[in-house]
Amino acid sequence: MNVCQMLKHCDLVLQVALRKVELPRINIVYKTIGIFTKAEMYVFNNGIPRNMPTFQKLIVNFECDFDASKTNLLKTLEEFREACEKSNLPDDHRLFGKMTEKDWTFLEYKHLDHHLKQFNV
Repeated sequence: MNVCQMLKHCDLVLQVALRKVELPRINIVYKTIGIFTKAEMYVFNNGIPRNMPTFQKLIVNFECDFDASKTNLLKTLEEFREACEKSNLPDDHRLFGKMTEKDWTFLEYKHLDHHLKQFNV
């Protein structure tokens, strides 16, 4: 993944919280792992585990335009902020289970931080 693809990937992940991207259902084993991973990140305040599996819909393995990807991510971040202010986030995530606004903001922060550090930006 290059920087442009990372920006697009982060944009897609934020769109899940905005109900613009729907993730497929997963089996109970993966869901259990996701719920424990969410709890572990809270308890140890660690980041997204390296090489954590990604939903196919969120994988960006195609060429994209850097400026467009950056602009779209910033726009989606603003939409996410507005959704937080209006308490308009989903109550559930396919991988992480039941979600509160605190869960969404914490996990989105950890995800963005993970990828920005990955590319030293």
